[in-house]
Amino acid sequence: MQILGMSAPLLDPRDVVFQLFDVLDTDALTARPRFAEGSREMYEAVLATARTIAEEQLAPHRQRNDEHEPTVVNGQVVLIPEVGVAVQAMAEAGFIGASLDAEAGGMQLPYSVVAAALGWFDAANVATTSYALLTSAAAHLIATFGTAAQRERFLPAMLTGHFAGTMALTEPDAGSSLADVRTTATPLPDGSGYALRGTKIWISGGDQEITENIIHLVLARIDGAPAGVKGISLFAVAKRTIDADGRSGELNGIALGGLIHKMGWRGTTSTLLNFGERTECRGELIGAPHRGLTYMFQMMNEARIGVGRAATAMACAAFQYALEYARTRHQGRPVSEKDPARPPVAIIEHPDVRRMLLEQKAIAEGAFALILECARLVDDERTAPTDTERATARALLEVLTPIAKSFPAIVGQEAISLAMQTLGGYGFAREYPIEQHYRDNRLNQLHEGTNGIQALDLLGRKVRQDDGAGLRALLERMRATVTAAQAQDDDTLRALASACTVGIERLERTTATWARASATADPALALANASAYLDLTSRVVVGWLWLRQAMAASRALATASPSHAEFLHGKRQAAAYWMRWELPKTEHLASLVADLDAIPFAMRDAWF
Repeated sequence: MQILGMSAPLLDPRDVVFQLFDVLDTDALTARPRFAEGSREMYEAVLATARTIAEEQLAPHRQRNDEHEPTVVNGQVVLIPEVGVAVQAMAEAGFIGASLDAEAGGMQLPYSVVAAALGWFDAANVATTSYALLTSAAAHLIATFGTAAQRERFLPAMLTGHFAGTMALTEPDAGSSLADVRTTATPLPDGSGYALRGTKIWISGGDQEITENIIHLVLARIDGAPAGVKGISLFAVAKRTIDADGRSGELNGIALGGLIHKMGWRGTTSTLLNFGERTECRGELIGAPHRGLTYMFQMMNEARIGVGRAATAMACAAFQYALEYARTRHQGRPVSEKDPARPPVAIIEHPDVRRMLLEQKAIAEGAFALILECARLVDDERTAPTDTERATARALLEVLTPIAKSFPAIVGQEAISLAMQTLGGYGFAREYPIEQHYRDNRLNQLHEGTNGIQALDLLGRKVRQDDGAGLRALLERMRATVTAAQAQDDDTLRALASACTVGIERLERTTATWARASATADPALALANASAYLDLTSRVVVGWLWLRQAMAASRALATASPSHAEFLHGKRQAAAYWMRWELPKTEHLASLVADLDAIPFAMRDAWF
């Protein structure tokens, strides 16, 4: 990442290793049968490979990809050539199927290792990375719910980068309301599949020529299906027909209605697609009829964690660049220095710059901890030794997924804005990378479910689900960390634990008060402050994760080299910042939620 003579890492490699192995103890996963052939050395080699691809294949064309966004020439979508080369490099290294079973063509890696590795790609060039990762998510869905024949026909070509994958959910008139999906699927007379007809919009990666085919996973209604979400089915629809030998043939009745040009992620095609508009478009059912939304949620939930990871990676990259800039940019003198002849100091010596950098660090590395925690829960849900442990992981994941999708994007935007501020006027210049991260990250608050949808999901569904099992499990896990910290002979850790306890108790008390009040309130009013509840819960969760990082840093200090000790002290200081500066904001948020504050709710249309 070299701009105007500066060189900064995309991520801090010390933080990646620290969080995976010192905090999450990822080595321990090798004791489970699924990961028995793995080792720390293998996982670190995977991370090193991801970093090399990110630095050599993705980062060099990040800016060019932004400046030369996809265009349509003679009916075909044209991308800059570096995109296809980079996607193929990711495929050849095995990253499209990194966490899939070996028998399905994957590398069978822990998802926590994969999530850390993919963070390098997101930090380097999220627009190009998206083609590979959308394909990965589609391949996972087919591997889970497809027939043996579908897996054999689609997966090998998808995992090797010959076929791409997308998910086609949204329609022009439906937006996020999937109950209003109108695309139809009519059974073909010969029983060979379905004829699809309808329009989808905002389809990322929906058309391109860097792969020989694209497998669209499309939500549609079979003729005569029930209304609402219970009547939605899922179909695999190839851009080009596929013969018995797996070769791609003629176009399959999917017409490009146009490209959508966005503020960020400009290198990723965003499309309007018409299915069966002029010629027949054939698709095949995935799984059982009318179960499509259930299946698609697997892909959506994976994508939601991926959105949070992308937001986190952009915040991390912006912070690393701002940090390097602050260390090398000399301007001004300390307030105590009265001699104008003395040379200027690096701007990191100015207190307010250090404040901005510390806030960026706390946000970026706190969000990274959140994403890796969710990734580890995916591993536990799939491979933990007991049914109870797997069920607990599943319940925790239900609660944490809407937080992981939205909070890194929200506070990541604040962190990137601070990185821009650190550079001063240069932060707004396109010669520097910060302004692109700012534009790219803004989309993360929208796609795969807006912030408001995630907030409604958390408060309206997830905290009540299974009689509150997920929230109870989260509170218990947070309290266990607090108890462990309070038992340490370390005044700093005990102080951090006390602050964290205040947040945990506030979250539990607010949820209970809200539940009682909402039982007799207007349902719309009861959920009107869901976004405040999402913010409250997120800040408490990240506080817990910072306490856990501080504990791991304290353990590591005993044997750390002098240079690594500096990194570990930084962890403890960032944890202290979160507890003192960010966690207290939950007091105001809690009062809004508990009181069912009606001020925004009571605002009338005409009053605007």
